[in-house]
Amino acid sequence: MSIREIKRTIYETLEGSVYNKSSRACEIFIALLVVANVLAIILESVHSLHEEYAYYFHIFDVISVLIFTIEYILRAWSYGVKYDENNGGAWRGRKEYLFSFYGLIDFFSTMPFYVQLLFPGLDLRVLRIFRLLRIFKLSRYNSALQDLFDAIKAEKDSFTSAMFLLLIACLLCSSLIYIAEGHVQPEIFPSIPATMKWFVLTIISGWGNVDPITIFGTILVVFTQVLAIALAAILTGVVATAYTTQVERRQLMYETEIREAMADGIVTDEEQKKLEQMRLQYGMSIEQVEAIKRQVEDERNKPQSSNHFQTTDQWFPSKSSTDN
Repeated sequence: MSIREIKRTIYETLEGSVYNKSSRACEIFIALLVVANVLAIILESVHSLHEEYAYYFHIFDVISVLIFTIEYILRAWSYGVKYDENNGGAWRGRKEYLFSFYGLIDFFSTMPFYVQLLFPGLDLRVLRIFRLLRIFKLSRYNSALQDLFDAIKAEKDSFTSAMFLLLIACLLCSSLIYIAEGHVQPEIFPSIPATMKWFVLTIISGWGNVDPITIFGTILVVFTQVLAIALAAILTGVVATAYTTQVERRQLMYETEIREAMADGIVTDEEQKKLEQMRLQYGMSIEQVEAIKRQVEDERNKPQSSNHFQTTDQWFPSKSSTDN
């Protein structure tokens, strides 16, 4: 095999290939290793367990870091096959991975180990929190987190408006609470900035750990708590609607891809592979795919076309046939 073929094989194995059994095994292995790492970090925080099994925790972390480092290097190297020389070459693909969300997660989840190795005398306990970033590696194999990010990005105007309203409410309520309670509770509300801290705590938790004394202060506290409930409901509704829209958008993209594949009446092997990869990426079931396919065929309303289209089973082979 040539170097480029080796890169292509590694790229498809790490990124996920529909008809590659080793790719599926690689995904399962990395996912289980990430889960085991997160559990180890949690258990290591228990003082008694850390004292008794510190050596084993350390050995497991070293092995995990070595595996994640090899994965990081192989991903950066193999991404060079994503673009040919006419489209930016190997370095375009490598830079795309290195500065991508998952590339940065892969880097920062292993970086603390090497920093502690280079500077053993420093107290770098704060950097250990970066080890928990390894949990985000699981989102590479599930589109739910990406769907949420895309949904928030699509509704950024709504979030900006909600944050603007929150800022106005913070300034207004904090100023009024300071005027109403500042002279009777100067140790708690000594200034408007200090009162803003109370407002933020009230918005987040529903209670700012302070009971008002004046009647006007009581009314403002009730208003602030109602405002917190209203803002939470608004933001929840925006996220839920945006997330649903994002899922529907992906299904529409898949339907468009099916229409393009069926436009000439023949679904090629390359088109089948692309459709199956999209189905797995978008988390769509075989039943959903069949419904979309039937809808497209009904719209075409050409009886003779049924002789040209392959069945869904031919498009998307079962797990057993894929493994073989």
